[in-house]
Amino acid sequence: MSSNQKSSNVVWHQATITREKREELNNHKSAVLWFTGLSGAGKSTLALAVEEQLYQRACRTFVLDGDNVRHGLCGDLGFSIEDRTENIRRVGEVAKLFTEGGLIVLTAFISPLRSDRESARNVMPHGDFLEIFCDASLEVCEDRDVKGLYKKARSGEIPEFTGISSPYEAPVNPELIVPTGQLSLEESSQKVIDLLLAKSIIN
Repeated sequence: MSSNQKSSNVVWHQATITREKREELNNHKSAVLWFTGLSGAGKSTLALAVEEQLYQRACRTFVLDGDNVRHGLCGDLGFSIEDRTENIRRVGEVAKLFTEGGLIVLTAFISPLRSDRESARNVMPHGDFLEIFCDASLEVCEDRDVKGLYKKARSGEIPEFTGISSPYEAPVNPELIVPTGQLSLEESSQKVIDLLLAKSIIN
């Protein structure tokens, strides 16, 4: 991807139905729940569990999952540091659009670099970015190894694998730390719901 290629002669089109009107219709605010953590830390599982609870509360939501996004929107990207950065940039922009549409967006991405997560936070004009650290040790994640990725990474079959041959920078001051290596899924999802209630995103 060339960083020198930029769109020109474009003007932001203001919607006649505002975000505020959509939030009023939905009876909840928009937000981005950015789940980050090692592969196997439970990001997607937790995001889906939280979405299920929000659905039961009649909230409008959408989960952006790392693997799913790489099937289409980011299908042209690899796993180099540069491509990971572009991957997160795209996801941040999509999440921003979804919040303007009145949704609670749940993103499940390793997003290993603090600078990339901070860039995603900074595109949200309303301060909607809630960083949720799925805190599970490398040992726990390797023991789970649901996809068999750690085994392949250890054998050298997968280069640039986060936590093994590529770095993961844990959040310094996230909105929420969920010790997914210790808590049950029910306990973990309740912590996220409690955060949304405390932030008055849902009621």
